[in-house]
Amino acid sequence: MASNIPNVEDIMVKNVASATLPGSRDEVLSILKDKKVSGVPVLKDNKVVGIVSRTNILKNPEEEQLALLMTRNPITIQVGASLKEAARLLYEKNIRRLPVVDENGRLEGLITTADVIGAIADFDIETPIGDFLSSHVYVLWDQTPLPVVSISMDLADVKACPVIDSNLNLVGIISDRDVVGSSIIEDRVEKSDMSAGDDDDSWTWESMRDTMSIYYSVSSVKLPNDKFAKDIMVSDLISATKISTVSSCARKMKRARIDQIPVVDSDGKLEGMLLDRDLLIPLIHMEE
Repeated sequence: MASNIPNVEDIMVKNVASATLPGSRDEVLSILKDKKVSGVPVLKDNKVVGIVSRTNILKNPEEEQLALLMTRNPITIQVGASLKEAARLLYEKNIRRLPVVDENGRLEGLITTADVIGAIADFDIETPIGDFLSSHVYVLWDQTPLPVVSISMDLADVKACPVIDSNLNLVGIISDRDVVGSSIIEDRVEKSDMSAGDDDDSWTWESMRDTMSIYYSVSSVKLPNDKFAKDIMVSDLISATKISTVSSCARKMKRARIDQIPVVDSDGKLEGMLLDRDLLIPLIHMEE
């Protein structure tokens, strides 16, 4: 099996969607939506200086400058590294993408958790997934307003949530991709009053104070209040059971281009969530 494990350059994406400094939030948001990706490397002189993701944008909705949005000094991996090393970094550092660089730090490609899952799908790892399920599952009600969905997922530090109805039935899945896809850019004008008088000057009356008003534009990412979890969730669910195998679940994720699968019992009731990163564990421990 080890001899069939590729290196990172064998499966990495070579034509990488990226942003460059200086850049703007709107430019990145457009790339994320158009390319249907969750994050992109940020370049300066073709060298990787940062990563900007959906999470960066959702956590800083009023920040427009790319340099202030991005995560600086991202973890990278060099051309020639093994797929197991990439899986180890993705899992241990709890990240979803690794820029692949040459010895001078120039971008050569990008490898994501999804790329590694695609490789695992081609292996024959027959281990049941029951031992790799995430221990914590955060669930959303289908009537939860969209802004509350966003802040709930942020506070719970999850990228995807199963959605249940009032009868506790599993009815859908919501990911941060769905949340960003529903976001809008809102521009508004705000006013700031600046006075020439000093509050410490006892002789300065409020009515006599020389006041100047400054109007300035503020742009921010907003989520509509009139949409609910049920309006953006994916309801055509792909599920698994605890006895499903690692490679079979990887194939499901690869075919459907998803990064999580709800795990249900024989009655279809939710038992847990299998995240794509959970499937990295058996690859990391695969014997050489």
